[in-house]
Amino acid sequence: MVGHSGERRNPELNLPAHLESIEISLLLQTRSICNKTQTGNVVWSTPGERSAALHRRLVDMLGICVCLCAFLTHALSQEVEEPISYTCTEGYEYDSVRKQCRDLDECTLLDDACKGGMQCINHFGGYLCLPKSAVIYISKEGDQVPLRPPQTSHTVHCAAGFTADEQNLCRDVNECDVQSPCQHHCYNLIGSFLCQCEQGYELAQDLVSCQDIDECGFSSYMCQYQCINSPGSYSCECPEGYQLQGNRLCQDINECEMGTHNCQDHEMCWNYYGGFRCYPRNPCEAPYTKTSENRCICRSQAECQGVPPSVVYKYMSIQADRTVPADIFQIQATNIYANTHNTFRIKAGNEAGEFFLRPSSNVSAMLVLTKPLTGPREYVVDLEMITHHLTMNYRSSSLLRLTIIVGPYAF
Repeated sequence: MVGHSGERRNPELNLPAHLESIEISLLLQTRSICNKTQTGNVVWSTPGERSAALHRRLVDMLGICVCLCAFLTHALSQEVEEPISYTCTEGYEYDSVRKQCRDLDECTLLDDACKGGMQCINHFGGYLCLPKSAVIYISKEGDQVPLRPPQTSHTVHCAAGFTADEQNLCRDVNECDVQSPCQHHCYNLIGSFLCQCEQGYELAQDLVSCQDIDECGFSSYMCQYQCINSPGSYSCECPEGYQLQGNRLCQDINECEMGTHNCQDHEMCWNYYGGFRCYPRNPCEAPYTKTSENRCICRSQAECQGVPPSVVYKYMSIQADRTVPADIFQIQATNIYANTHNTFRIKAGNEAGEFFLRPSSNVSAMLVLTKPLTGPREYVVDLEMITHHLTMNYRSSSLLRLTIIVGPYAF
């Protein structure tokens, strides 16, 4: 059979026409199926050789396609990996070499990390602004070790009360050890010092010197009688006849009990506030005679006309300037008779009206002080009791001579 040369098919390959055309196209583009001469001309083989060569080349091309498709399929099947990024908390940055977050030293990175002359101390995740005098301690093997701040090259100008140390940090100056500025006691403070004075002194205007406190000028209450100021203290003194009781009070000295009086044997010692007096042991004067320690009786009717039949002597002492009115002495009948009535009066010694006799009952009366008395002074007041006998229409009287000694002071 004769066919057209453009449509001849390879009986060995038995390929469809469209594949054969693809093969030919591929073969034309492949130098491996062509034989070149030394002059570069292409020499085709015989039809049988051409069909065998075509078959081998086609098999090779199919293998290449299969390998290429397998490679592309494997490559396309792999998921595209996104780049990994790491984020650290504030104050840290990621170290790509060590694969971890590391602390940022803000004190080095920031020129003005701390204001106002404060020192910058870096720590994990941040930094601290502290006074230059501050010292930070860290735990190292159970011990507290001071953290040394980074050295700075600039000169620190410290405020008053501070000085720069070898680390160029401001440290407090202990003025008490360096200068001893205080007259008495010095207490160091941060950046300063404080002076205190001993008891009885106060700081002067210069705040370092101590001056005496005049306690006596505070109040008259400091001492009952007299205040004596002394450097850093004071003392109280009492007048003659008194002794100091405690720190400020004055107590009367009983010279009669202590035996420091100068009374004679025939005299009786009577103590009063601030002193003593000597009175005769027998106060009776004619026409009276002594019947007891302090009682005198007139036994002669002829000589006793117009005078009280008996006189009783009493003594008492009071302080000066005593508050009035004040009840100071009580007079009372020693014998009480039926059908009698008693009256009381001040017979003598009340010319200035310092006293008043107030009846309390039929047998007693109270002597009342009506005016403040000044001393030392002695008052002799005669208090008379008049007895009226109602049935016998008879009247008798008795006299009590009261000696009142006023001390020189109100204590």
